Amino acid sequence: MRAMTVAAGLIALPAIAAADPLPSWNSTETKDAIIAFVDAVTDPASEDYVPEADRIAVFDNDGTLWAEQPLYFQGLFAFDVLREKAAEDPSILTSDPLRAANEGDLEGVLAGGMDGLVEILDVSHGNITPEDFKARAAEWLATATHPQTGRPFGEMTYQPMLELLSYLRDEEFTTYIVSGGGIDFIRAFSEDAYGIPPWQVVGTEGNTSYALDAGGTPTITKDGGVSFVDDKAGKPVGIMRHIGRRPIFAAGNSDGDFEMLDWTTAGEGPRFGLIVHHTDSGREFAYDRDSHIGQLVRGLDEGPGKGWTIVDMAADWKTVWAE
Repeated sequence: MRAMTVAAGLIALPAIAAADPLPSWNSTETKDAIIAFVDAVTDPASEDYVPEADRIAVFDNDGTLWAEQPLYFQGLFAFDVLREKAAEDPSILTSDPLRAANEGDLEGVLAGGMDGLVEILDVSHGNITPEDFKARAAEWLATATHPQTGRPFGEMTYQPMLELLSYLRDEEFTTYIVSGGGIDFIRAFSEDAYGIPPWQVVGTEGNTSYALDAGGTPTITKDGGVSFVDDKAGKPVGIMRHIGRRPIFAAGNSDGDFEMLDWTTAGEGPRFGLIVHHTDSGREFAYDRDSHIGQLVRGLDEGPGKGWTIVDMAADWKTVWAE
């Protein structure tokens, strides 16, 4: 039993240390910087105090909240759906990118550029209601497994980032996903995986239409094509379209997130920019400047000068995968 002291008739209990809000983070300057920022903006006595309504935090998804190698998971999902459709009707394979996707030829897919990727998405994601699409995506995420780890794709999330999301919400932040991924795909899992509801997801949007079906029921249909790309300079635009306020905290991992972090941290008052740098080839993957996915050049070169915190995955994280 721990000793207690008695003074002036009062029992003085031993101090109880506050619980660690980020237990999967090592005790490094990175963790200290995050906690110091949150403490400052949530303390009413601090000159850096920020009201709850303005405590907005935005997170990229691919490579920031979950893995993105060897290819964005939505792309792998699209390939699987395409193969299922091609097995029933091979005539849909009308181009080199479609044939490459059907054969699992990643180099061939990438050779088709953005136009080829959009063509693959049109075939795999089009002519379906958002509800049916999200149900299909959720099933795939729960059953399809990652080629390196063997984990279901839906479990390829990062435990330290899940803790960060929870920590911010505990401190009355509102957390959003702002991703180059398709908005409906992310909405299929964001609430279960991250505690982020569908209306707090900002992503790339495809064309949709409203009509009455054969039975006269109002229906929304995903028609294919892309109406808005939520990447690079599109991310600040997407934030203003969907959120309407500049965040005070932004996290990403690649140069596709540069403008989002730059715009966030350029605002007045306390700001925090965070970049997840993939340095851990043993537990996850190591890549940055020359990667075909999640390329990180400007963030490394310019981020420190802008005051951004660079997370060294190998050094800063005790564990990687969600528990």
